[in-house]
Amino acid sequence: MSSPLPLPQQFLSGAPLGTRVVVRYRIDGGLTDALGELVERGDGVCTVRTRRSDVVIALPLVVAAKEVPPPPPRRTPRVQGP
Repeated sequence: MSSPLPLPQQFLSGAPLGTRVVVRYRIDGGLTDALGELVERGDGVCTVRTRRSDVVIALPLVVAAKEVPPPPPRRTPRVQGP
């Protein structure tokens, strides 16, 4: 029998900084996700660096979190012919 998965807060508290994560958390009116690099942890919060900005998330609002693989490499632009 496998051991139970850690609570999302436990995962975020123990994951090494620099880990690429996706975090689902509560906001007014529903839920949202932050996808990026875990860059900081503090008193009851974590910071995820997304493509747009750093997102500070209160751990009690987190409903799910997991490590995700690195983003795929950017495709090189196609060269247009004459």
